[in-house]
Amino acid sequence: MKKFRKVLDGLTTSSPVNPGGSPACGSAAGTPSAAPTPRELEIQETLMSEHFQICKTVRHGFPYQPTALAFDPVQKILAIGTRSGGVRLLGRPGVDCHCQHESGAAVLQLQFLINEGALVTACADDTLHLWNLRQRRPAILHSLKFNRERITFCHLPFQSKWLYVGTERGNTHIVNIESFVLSGYVIMWNKAIELSTKTHPGPVVHLSDSPKDEGKLLIGFESGTIVMWDLRVKRADFRIYYDEAIHSVSWHHEGRQFMCSHSDGSLSMWNLRNTAKPFQVTFPHGKTQRDGRKESCKPILKVEYKTSRNSSEAFVIFSGGLSYDKAGRRPTLTIMHGKAITVLEMDYPIVDFMVLCDTPYLNEVQEPYAVVVLLEKDFVVVDLTQSNFPIFENPYPMDVHESPVTCTAYFADCPPDIIPVLYSIGAKHKKTGYSHKEWPVSGGTWTVGSQTYPEIIVTGHADGSIKFWDATAITLQMLYKLKTSKVFENPKSGDVGRSGELVEEDPYAVQMISWCPQSRIFCVVGISAHVILYRFSKHDANTTITSLEVRLQCEMEDVISPSDTENTPCYSDPSGLSPQPQPPSPRSNTPDSARDSIPCLKVKDRMIRMPPGYQAELVVQLLWIDGEPPQQITSLDLNSAYGLLAVGNCNGLAVVDYLQKTILLCMNTLELYGSADPFQRLTRSPRKNRQSTSGLTELSDNQVSLDLERSKSPTSVKGPGRKLSLPTDLKTDLDHVNGHCTSPTSQPCPSGRARVPGGPEGPRLARRGPGRPPFRKAQSAACMEVSLPVSSLTEGHSSRRAMLQQLHGVSMYSHDEHHITTYSWSERESRENSFSRSRSSSVSSIDRETKEAVTTLQFMESYGRKSDPLPTPCLWVGTSLGLVLIIPMSIPMDEQERQEDPVTVVPTGTVLMLKGSILRFSFLDFGGALIHSPYEVWRDQQAPGDPDRPRKRKLVNFSPSSSQEASGDCHLAVVCSEKQAKVFLMPTQACLYVHNITESSFVLRADVVSVCNSVCLACFCANGHIMTLSLPSLRPLLDVNYLPLTDMRIARTFCFTNGGQALYLCSPTEIQRITYSQEMCDNLQEMLGELFTPIETPEAQNRGFLKGFFGGNAQTFDREELFGEASAGKGSRSLAQHIPGQGGMEGMKAAAGGVVGELARARIALDERGQRLGELEERTALMMSSAETFSKHAHEMMLKCKDKKWYQF
Repeated sequence: MKKFRKVLDGLTTSSPVNPGGSPACGSAAGTPSAAPTPRELEIQETLMSEHFQICKTVRHGFPYQPTALAFDPVQKILAIGTRSGGVRLLGRPGVDCHCQHESGAAVLQLQFLINEGALVTACADDTLHLWNLRQRRPAILHSLKFNRERITFCHLPFQSKWLYVGTERGNTHIVNIESFVLSGYVIMWNKAIELSTKTHPGPVVHLSDSPKDEGKLLIGFESGTIVMWDLRVKRADFRIYYDEAIHSVSWHHEGRQFMCSHSDGSLSMWNLRNTAKPFQVTFPHGKTQRDGRKESCKPILKVEYKTSRNSSEAFVIFSGGLSYDKAGRRPTLTIMHGKAITVLEMDYPIVDFMVLCDTPYLNEVQEPYAVVVLLEKDFVVVDLTQSNFPIFENPYPMDVHESPVTCTAYFADCPPDIIPVLYSIGAKHKKTGYSHKEWPVSGGTWTVGSQTYPEIIVTGHADGSIKFWDATAITLQMLYKLKTSKVFENPKSGDVGRSGELVEEDPYAVQMISWCPQSRIFCVVGISAHVILYRFSKHDANTTITSLEVRLQCEMEDVISPSDTENTPCYSDPSGLSPQPQPPSPRSNTPDSARDSIPCLKVKDRMIRMPPGYQAELVVQLLWIDGEPPQQITSLDLNSAYGLLAVGNCNGLAVVDYLQKTILLCMNTLELYGSADPFQRLTRSPRKNRQSTSGLTELSDNQVSLDLERSKSPTSVKGPGRKLSLPTDLKTDLDHVNGHCTSPTSQPCPSGRARVPGGPEGPRLARRGPGRPPFRKAQSAACMEVSLPVSSLTEGHSSRRAMLQQLHGVSMYSHDEHHITTYSWSERESRENSFSRSRSSSVSSIDRETKEAVTTLQFMESYGRKSDPLPTPCLWVGTSLGLVLIIPMSIPMDEQERQEDPVTVVPTGTVLMLKGSILRFSFLDFGGALIHSPYEVWRDQQAPGDPDRPRKRKLVNFSPSSSQEASGDCHLAVVCSEKQAKVFLMPTQACLYVHNITESSFVLRADVVSVCNSVCLACFCANGHIMTLSLPSLRPLLDVNYLPLTDMRIARTFCFTNGGQALYLCSPTEIQRITYSQEMCDNLQEMLGELFTPIETPEAQNRGFLKGFFGGNAQTFDREELFGEASAGKGSRSLAQHIPGQGGMEGMKAAAGGVVGELARARIALDERGQRLGELEERTALMMSSAETFSKHAHEMMLKCKDKKWYQF
């Protein structure tokens, strides 16, 4: 104990603190200063680099930009191909696998090897791939690259190992699936058509073998030519030349007729007995006009012709074919069953559809039971067994993108009761009218893994909706949906002013989320500079929503005298109903005064009935000031134990007491420092001597000095009603404060006021302000396709500024973009390019900055001053200039006093310093354990109770460990910025460790997470690196260049969570979850679902002797004899190149290594041995059955012939 106290005493002497309050820290990356080591602090770090490995776990959502569809009718597995080269495999809920072609080429077609556990993909780079689905992570076994021809269509007959491949030149090649090499058998286009034909038939658009005879191949060409090719004799049985282009062909199961869909919206029926002309041509949606002609229709892109046992009428299902004169109609799927025609309108264009049937044999009655419809942004399954054709309820989370995702949050190890509660509330609002039958895509097997804990993903959307998802055990299921737009009045299209401007915008788009699962308090930040606080209740309520309006602003001056500087915090009245008196607006006599002191949206001011679930209690809105819209909110934190909410943006900070509905603090950032500003910047707030004569805003009390300054400046920034002259050295940097840009016309008035529901409204907005509009189109993380090359990201600078504009949602616009200026385009470009310095905290650059944004906030029990004997409630504030402020608060502990007495918030001027914008705070005790913020235990305020015994607030404070008690309640503060991380000892504020995370790039996301019963700092950088650092020593544990950042979607949605997991939006419609934990990587195989399950192939129906005699049975033939190397020869090597795959057993053997590799090899050997034994057992059983049959027949023959004479045979 004495040694430990000596160490603490040594910290104060060995870590000098500069006058600004920031301790002097070592500059070497990861090199501790003269502070004690973890051994002396008795902190045992258990995490090592062996505990970390990065791999993808599962992908959720709708496949982005789908292109192809396939279904295995025996395994009941569905495959969807995408334009980016992805393949999504879906089975029963929990069986969901994503595969990716390394080339990234679009998937043109998919073909299952039915009941074989394999899939063939044809890609736009003219490559065929064979995927092995008998492992939980499918892999490519073989690839075949075509060099001189382009693939247009593929067909794989059932129980065949020969794949037909049609090309753009009209040729048909044949590929052996087992060896994945070309056969020498080729059907050339000039052999397929007649020699007298003068035109090329076009690409092959259809290939299928006849259900009646597998030796006949039907080839459809785009121009309208159809050829029935006899594979045995290598010649055409018949040729059909039709006037209209062909899109698809479908057989009747008896093989005597087939149906074609055409580009003019017609369906033609052909009989093999007479191929001179179709025996039936119909225009399903084409009406006969007065002149007798059919109206023109859109092409029918695909048709399916299926028969049913229960009805003599066949199903004809097709997409497209609507008449052109019906503009604006949605895409349709038409189901014709006899004389009944049903048209199903879809929300999005149809990419492909497939009819699901009971049998895989094409020569049997198909008996369709469902239709899978793949849309551009949705996936629908229609029940064909019911006359009204209802759809099945989709068990997959395909509606993540119902409204574009704008932000995400990931919570692991949540309270176990929160998921059932959310599910029970959300189940009451589910849609009805679905089919009552089971989901037809039911293949594969999946079981919950051994290591499961409650996980919740929260997504915010552009329409203001919030979705809670159950993400336990690598699945995803929606629990509850919350609509934040219901808090506000609906803007009407006929209204002028503010409401009329917002009709076609996204004013409710969610920008930020803060959730306390223990207290179930939820906060949402919207793009309209508003914050909504929700409380959870199991009961409905009739209540009004309290609205607080905040004037949060900051104005920097280029010529400021110290006498004008004031730093006075503003405290609102505890009642929250009477704002502080404000000086009269200098522009009250101008038309622009209509835009002053009004919020962007109007909160409902009447009694509202709120259903069970999350119920809005408080709305905090930032106000328009002098015609300028409020700056968007950049940081948020709430604490349920304190009852406080903190909001920050690029103007300043506001602290709200949501229990008393008052504003405790509203100050610009510079006022928070007081005299402790490390750069001694001066501000004039609030301005008292303001004049608005001749539309000028004075920059100095001395008019002479102002005129002199104007004469020196060659340019000026002008706006309606004001003119702001700037020094030349400030012009390049005025708009950019470490990536956060500010409004040029905001005014300092640090105060807030509460608006009582039903009170007078502010004046309506007559027209758009001189700055930017109140909202831009919602910066959807899903819709952003900003291309940011990695090379420019590593350089930072200009592309980095564009990135941070969208990443933080800060309204980053420059003066010259929104005011009438004298700049030319060349001057604007040069001014933009001049911002090329890194966001360091050097004095030379910072003292020219005009504003700094509040980038992160954290409520915590900590020390506001070095002299504090005990920790008190504090607010840690991080800014874009790398500065950290600690604001202590005095909060009444008694519940009655807490409801009546005011909370005292006094900035002390305590300042810590880092390089780059502050991203994250966290706190550790002296045992290295994470200290959680105190919280209030959830209580249902709307539940009926005893009025005489109201339920009291129950607060949970985390007690210090034994080592922390010995050190006098000291703790460690972990601060991470865009450039570096530091660990401070509190309350001495000595810097124990410092690590420079990156020099060439910057950190986008940082979180302190728990992994393997310990904690670490996880960082995601703009150059795609994912890093983890040990705590508190900041040793690098992992640094992997995992994810090249190519667009803003990833940057805005990437987030870490406990348990070594993370997620990001990999496309506008999909969520990708990854893990950086070695333990989870090792256990991932048992968590994933099995795609392939051993199922016996159904036997073909016995058609009977008479049907076979009269030609009803399908004729079988030996394809090996026709296409094999012995008869057809080898295929051209120059035409296609075979590429062996890295998947399967061979790839696993090569990739395995070490002890894990030995175990994997042993397991593989056992699997192979078991497979061989199984095959041997099957062969033995087959031989025994054959022997028994032979013995039986021999015995019968012996009995039949034993009494016959030789001449009777």
